[in-house]
Amino acid sequence: MVRFLKPNKAVVVLGGYFTDCAATRRRNLISTTLVSDLNFQAKESFNEDSCRDDTTTSKEFGDSAKVWDRERVVLIPDHYIFTSDERANRNDGILRDFANEQTIKYFYDITDRSNFKANPDYKGVCHIALAQEGHCRPGEILVWTDSHTCTAGAFGQFATGIGSTDAGFVLGTGKLLLKVPPTLRFVMDGEMPDYLLAKDLILQIIGEISVAGATYKAMEFVGTTVESLSMEERMTLCNMVVEAGGNNGIVPADATTFAYLEPICLMYKTTWCPTLKPTGNLGTEGVTHRLIYRHSLSSFTVVGLGCTQQSGYLAEYRIDVTKLEPLVAKPHSPDNRCLARECKDVKLDRVYIGSCTGGKTEDFIAAARVLLASGDKVKVPTFIVPATQKVCLSTTNRNFPGRMGHKEGQIYLASPYTAAASALTSFVTDPRVSALSFQ
Repeated sequence: MVRFLKPNKAVVVLGGYFTDCAATRRRNLISTTLVSDLNFQAKESFNEDSCRDDTTTSKEFGDSAKVWDRERVVLIPDHYIFTSDERANRNDGILRDFANEQTIKYFYDITDRSNFKANPDYKGVCHIALAQEGHCRPGEILVWTDSHTCTAGAFGQFATGIGSTDAGFVLGTGKLLLKVPPTLRFVMDGEMPDYLLAKDLILQIIGEISVAGATYKAMEFVGTTVESLSMEERMTLCNMVVEAGGNNGIVPADATTFAYLEPICLMYKTTWCPTLKPTGNLGTEGVTHRLIYRHSLSSFTVVGLGCTQQSGYLAEYRIDVTKLEPLVAKPHSPDNRCLARECKDVKLDRVYIGSCTGGKTEDFIAAARVLLASGDKVKVPTFIVPATQKVCLSTTNRNFPGRMGHKEGQIYLASPYTAAASALTSFVTDPRVSALSFQ
């Protein structure tokens, strides 16, 4: 079912609440944000390109310029770490100097202690660290110099990747020009089969709409299946929307979201807190919730993050998950969808379980279930960071040529279940044939 929208509008925005609706769920999503600078709730984080963001800020705002708010900037060294490359290490040094000069509150520095060990206060993969440290929060905006920033949409947050030049201006002004994206709605209903994970769901969707099917669009995930997913599984869904060209992904905040955030709020004494326990999905008509952001100079109460059904969608897709099977994406594109059982003759050289898509705690638990139930050892090397020209099955998000090392590498994308089952056989394997009972 396709519904037509009003023309897109451009708005200057970074941070603030979506006072018209929950996160990016409707087309007027950002029209009333930026009531004042005190509304800013964005967290801007930089990874391997951070030194260029610093250069942009100095060039355009002067050497003595200060970031617009040192408590709303997050810096996490990522990608180019644990390396002997001098240029990569130089980037980390520039980032460290910048953080110290600007007295950035949330700088999660890394110290290489050799043998792939880091200082205890380093937080790991950037997209996961943001969530675990309490920087992913419903009704806020997050921009970041990484395409998989969309992962944070799992929290009912508008989160999207930006370039280094834009990031420099965000640092200096706290504002950014964005075009409101139209929305594709994916309604997934039915009890999730035990042998499926969120990775299978997103591979199904990308295979359906293609890698260009959501170009500069918001992808919204709703339905009884989505409501049953854990926060880490919802992060997997939103993480890969960019593989379909999406601007951002979004899962309406609900009781699961708030249950995840509450202990983090208490642990880190965050200035944000849910004041009302949600009684339903924030995207459900008639459901109203209130969030309070406590600013050092004032206090803001935002009421009505629940949405009506007045705003339309560009298109709506309905999926009965009970009919889905474990999937893989064959080389060399995430939309090259195929049933895992149809690839049972593909001989593997290596298996990779990790990354911001498939390296969360629950992903490793899922893989461990399969491995432990089998009682066998893996039959192929299973690597965390492989760079190979051979055939590899991976829980990552991209399998483009050269993405994992060699331009001729054959990379298959799959869920942790399928990856673990395949490691045990050295062939692409449907996890349902493993010793682990999914009945």
